[in-house]
Amino acid sequence: QPELDRRRPGTSKFVTQRNEPDQVEILSGVYQGLTTGTPICLLIRNQDQRSKDYGDVAQTFRPGHADYTYHRKYGLRDPRGGGRSSARLTAPTVAAGAVARKWLHQQYGTTFRGCMTQVGELPIGFEDWAHVAHNPFFAPVADTSAIEDYMNALRKSGDSCGARLRVTAQRVPVGLGEPLYDRLDADIAKAMMGLNAVKGVEIGDGFASVARKGSTHGDSLLPGGRFASNHDGGVLGGISNGQDLEVAVAIKPTSSILVPRTSVNLADEPVEVITKGRHDPCVGIRATPILEALLALVVMEHALRQRAQCGGVAQAPHTDV
Repeated sequence: QPELDRRRPGTSKFVTQRNEPDQVEILSGVYQGLTTGTPICLLIRNQDQRSKDYGDVAQTFRPGHADYTYHRKYGLRDPRGGGRSSARLTAPTVAAGAVARKWLHQQYGTTFRGCMTQVGELPIGFEDWAHVAHNPFFAPVADTSAIEDYMNALRKSGDSCGARLRVTAQRVPVGLGEPLYDRLDADIAKAMMGLNAVKGVEIGDGFASVARKGSTHGDSLLPGGRFASNHDGGVLGGISNGQDLEVAVAIKPTSSILVPRTSVNLADEPVEVITKGRHDPCVGIRATPILEALLALVVMEHALRQRAQCGGVAQAPHTDV
């Protein structure tokens, strides 16, 4: 429940004002605080849906939205706000990720944390992880007034913006991942790209690696299972090396906005589209707990696979960098 509370809508004026309590019900798989071995079924009910808000877009396609591709693929679409392309779909992801986080911390001491590093054109510096929990942006800075001013201006304009986020895992067991088809970094990238509005994923230094030389990019090994740096983001050859997993994600601007844009309707006629309703001006603001959950799910999947394949070979790292 605490993880769902971090993700839920309506927690500040900077996100959608849809008021969902997101109270989770555990229907099976848990008894007296312990898993029973049967599937864990979690139920999160929608309480504040307003399907009528989407009546104006039922006959048109929003630029940048999945409306168009869904219609072309299936021949029909559900224009209401709770479908496959809705951010509501991320609530059960966070709930499942909470289970993975508990197990990984119990088994290896693995922890996950994330933050926003840029909103729109505004870079956000890093001061301390402790600040993340004390502002609605998951920003690692004490003073968020510049972010607030930026978002206030954006909301008044009726437009939206994208965001860049960082998510990391500490004390990851060494040896997770496969050398070819099910590489750990490839599965992480796939999971992150499966999140609504994600358009880019970087592992470690990512695209900054292009400008580096091999003499400075390669992470020098030190005694005791340590490394002098972490440019590769904790993965070598598709397998975890015991360092922190470092992932950066780029999220595109929200496609449902009040700014008029040109599009077409179901009859392929030119129209002007304005999307009313309750939408996040920046979907990246609430993405941090979702990205943490996705990373936890991928790491747990590989930890279970490693346990089945190689028994107790994979171990938690001896020391932190």
